[in-house]
Amino acid sequence: MATADLAPDFLKATEAAAIAASKWKGLGDGKAADGAAVEAMRAVFDTVPFDGRVAIGEGERDDAPMLWIGEPLGSLQEVSSAPSIDIAVDPLECTNHVALDLPNAMAVLAAGPRGSLLHAPDCYMDKIAGPAEISGEVSLEADVAYNVEGASSALEKRPEDMHVVVMDRPRHEDLIRELKGLGIEPVLIGDGDIAAALNAADSDSEIDMLMGIGAAPEGVITATALRGLGAPFEGRLVFKNEGHRERAEQMIEGDIERIWDRDDLCTSDDSVFIGTGVCEGRTQGVEELGDGKFRVHSEIIDVQTKNHHFVSSIVLE
Repeated sequence: MATADLAPDFLKATEAAAIAASKWKGLGDGKAADGAAVEAMRAVFDTVPFDGRVAIGEGERDDAPMLWIGEPLGSLQEVSSAPSIDIAVDPLECTNHVALDLPNAMAVLAAGPRGSLLHAPDCYMDKIAGPAEISGEVSLEADVAYNVEGASSALEKRPEDMHVVVMDRPRHEDLIRELKGLGIEPVLIGDGDIAAALNAADSDSEIDMLMGIGAAPEGVITATALRGLGAPFEGRLVFKNEGHRERAEQMIEGDIERIWDRDDLCTSDDSVFIGTGVCEGRTQGVEELGDGKFRVHSEIIDVQTKNHHFVSSIVLE
């Protein structure tokens, strides 16, 4: 069974998480929204006929109610004939944006055969992404000026006309300063680097590139999506503390500080990306229709077929 054969079931999981989180929009309680999304997604996963595992997510067993790294998923655990699949997951990307009803909050996941997605602790990741046109022209090995020059040349733009998304964080002060020194006014976002990377990969978008440090689970999810879109992505793990470094050394063979190419983070074409909107943004947000009905909007990328489409569904809770 191909991973994509289970995409309808995985879609139900992101839809359920998005609906659960949407009930907390604008109420100022991101943790409650996140907890609701986690429990809704887990409940659906428990019914899906597969032998699943969280390869990378937010937290580990002691950090409940997160879908913890290594958590078994699915209704066919330890069944030899069951499809064995890894999940990279964020039941609620942009927790703070739901609390404040800001754009691009989504329930997102990537799925692939066991061992095909980076299995790593919940840490940070330095990232760079953009459209297919800049493939081979940018790298985390290079400095900011080199990457801007390469990308702007490939896109036939002046550097000062480039739109580069950066998360608005103190850790990016130097990056923002360097971009401004090149004549670029960065597009600063509070959260939502998955949506930002997808926008950067879209040649029709105004966004040209994503740069900077975000969460590692979102990096693996993004890499899967961009593999399906034929767009470049690189990531390098950044550790918040020695505990995460030690966990990475236990979970990852080889150099934990290496640069991971898109196809290193997601090694199989038998993979899918699914994101369901909670708030308006990359997709439309959840719409409550009454009588327990909700209209939800999702983006699905089948890496094998390169089928990229948006779907809308009416879900009865």
